[in-house]
Amino acid sequence: MSQALDIKVPDIGDFKDVEVIEILVKPGDTVAAEQSLITVESDKASMEIPSPMAGVLRELRVKLGDRISTGSPLALIEPAAGAAAMATCCRALQAGASSSPRSTSTNTASPPSPPPAPAT
Repeated sequence: MSQALDIKVPDIGDFKDVEVIEILVKPGDTVAAEQSLITVESDKASMEIPSPMAGVLRELRVKLGDRISTGSPLALIEPAAGAAAMATCCRALQAGASSSPRSTSTNTASPPSPPPAPAT
C-alpha cells in the first residue's frame, strides 16, 4: 500500500478565501487524475478543483462553507498503482521544488531528412 499524499489547493489565481460550495467526492472514492474534487465560488466565478493524480481519496480536509485559498490543505490521496512517478513529482512540487527556475532549453537537433526519392 502506498503512502497517502497531502494534497493542497493548487494556484487558483488572485482568488483568496473562496467558499467551498460543493463536495464532489467522499473518502474511500477512487479518483482519476484531473477529476473534480470540490467546487468553490468567489464573488466573480465558480471553479472546480481537480485531483492532481489518480488514487483513492483517504481524507477530505474541507467541508461545505469552508473558505480556502491557494495552498490550503485539501485532501489525502493514496496514489493508484503505477502512479509512483506522479507521487514523487507531487512531493517535490509540494516541497517547493516548483519555485526553482525551470530549464527552457530548446531542441537543437535538426529535423529528420526526407526519405530518398524512389528510383525511376
